[in-house]
Amino acid sequence: MKLDGKVAIVTGGNTGIGAAIVRSLAAAGAAVVIDYVAQPEDAADLVKDIAAGGGRAVGVEADVTTVAGIDKLIATAVDRFGRLDAFVNNAGIEKRHSLLELDEETFEKVMAVNVKSAVFGTQRAAKRFIDQGSGGVVVNISSVHEDWPMPGNLTYCVSKGGMRMLTRTAGVELGPQGVRVVSVAPGAVNTPINEQTMKDDSLRQKLENSIPLRHVAEPEEIGDVVAFVVSDAGKYMTATTVFVDGGIMHGSVGL
Repeated sequence: MKLDGKVAIVTGGNTGIGAAIVRSLAAAGAAVVIDYVAQPEDAADLVKDIAAGGGRAVGVEADVTTVAGIDKLIATAVDRFGRLDAFVNNAGIEKRHSLLELDEETFEKVMAVNVKSAVFGTQRAAKRFIDQGSGGVVVNISSVHEDWPMPGNLTYCVSKGGMRMLTRTAGVELGPQGVRVVSVAPGAVNTPINEQTMKDDSLRQKLENSIPLRHVAEPEEIGDVVAFVVSDAGKYMTATTVFVDGGIMHGSVGL
């Protein structure tokens, strides 16, 4: 996977899966704009690590629930690195509530971060790709829950279902103009969101027993798939989802 000369933006790129995506893209040769809204020290450390390895990266504080924030990221990519080739809609939050418990404020916050940012990130990046005349790729970081119901986590599932149809519809619309749109959908990943489970041996064992490959993914395993999708190796992929879940969606079969 070679990304030499390519420029990418990763929203929510300073921690968790986002940071792993940044590292994978940079290791393949891409220059990366790292978006963050909190924990600026993590973004700064990531930029230093990439520079120490001979790569190029810059951290940018930007709220991607606004078009202005998205435009700030794209302007930074163009000003610092001359172009834009990939936009990774990774920013996301999870607030677990059942339908009957859900309040309006929670719903609107999750949808703004998980869906609105992805819709307008896709739009603004696509416009830049088309203006450049060289195509480009949007990668939406979805979840197995775009397809797999999770009672008690309704808004998150709805948001990822929306991302699924964003990917399919935008991918079909933009394909003739050389713009690809692909979702990468992780299952269970060893990130802070799963910290309590990973620290409890019984909970971790129960989770891993439900995964046919019998282990929770490390963030790097997701980052490397994103780098593959962005690279020429994935150039015939669009309007589809790549599930990276160790088989968890089918893990109960035969168990």
